[in-house]
Amino acid sequence: MKISISAATDIGHGRDNNEDAFCVCSNLRKAKWRVKHTPGYIDLDSAGAILVIADGMGGANAGEVASAIAIDTVRKVFSPKEIRDIFRQTEVGRLVDDEQARYMLEKAISQADDAINKRIIERPETAGMGTTIVVLWLTPERAFVAWCGDSRCYVCDDYELRPLTKDHSYVQELIDKGELTYDEARNHPDSNIITRGLGDFPTKARPDFKSWTVRPGLSFLLCTDGLCGYCTNSFIEEYVIDTRLEPTECTSILIQKALEKGSEDNICVALATVLSDDDENAKKQSRMRRILNFFFK
Repeated sequence: MKISISAATDIGHGRDNNEDAFCVCSNLRKAKWRVKHTPGYIDLDSAGAILVIADGMGGANAGEVASAIAIDTVRKVFSPKEIRDIFRQTEVGRLVDDEQARYMLEKAISQADDAINKRIIERPETAGMGTTIVVLWLTPERAFVAWCGDSRCYVCDDYELRPLTKDHSYVQELIDKGELTYDEARNHPDSNIITRGLGDFPTKARPDFKSWTVRPGLSFLLCTDGLCGYCTNSFIEEYVIDTRLEPTECTSILIQKALEKGSEDNICVALATVLSDDDENAKKQSRMRRILNFFFK
């Protein structure tokens, strides 16, 4: 399999600083961490790739510090040494399984939570800072997702965009009770209230976990609520399906569309697309589809 990754962020229309943060690693075994994109499609190593997004909270209380600490902690936990240790413990011929992945992802999020709380204790002026987080660990067989807060991960093929995560938020609880629809939730005055996050001392972070079978042709989208808080899933789906085989183009378009929708929040988007070694024609077909859509929509 081959993989292409892109990630980008924008301050949005209503903020003085950007509290969103991200980082991606196209090859965990070689620690190929980047802050933008992979150069085209590259081989997906058995150790996999990582995409991580964090949406800092706290404004003047250093939300951007919290999100940066979270990102840095994930990088430290998924070090080449840790990856080598995992594969030494894995049976020959087998890749990472759900149990191992869950342990690593929850470890990364727990340590990030501890690091943020430690900074708050050391510097009381930062009290109130925190962050959401969503981490995707993508291997040739399985995609593993862990999250805390309302930053999201979706999976997309040629026909449909599906959410893999479920927001930890007040309005999501109202949806679950049947008291709100998804459309009503987007415009609810308390839509910014999250029920889980990092830095909520003394409450420990409680991430959720999910796994998904990987196959060629799938794309995985991560985003903060600067995108999904202003654009519906069906709106996002349209542009991801059209452009996901060119991740750099896709992330750029999604940020632009969020800005056109008036996003006053910071926006962060990361996309990973998986293709088979002999599936390069799919990219050409995607370009042709976009050309036809332009003329006939």
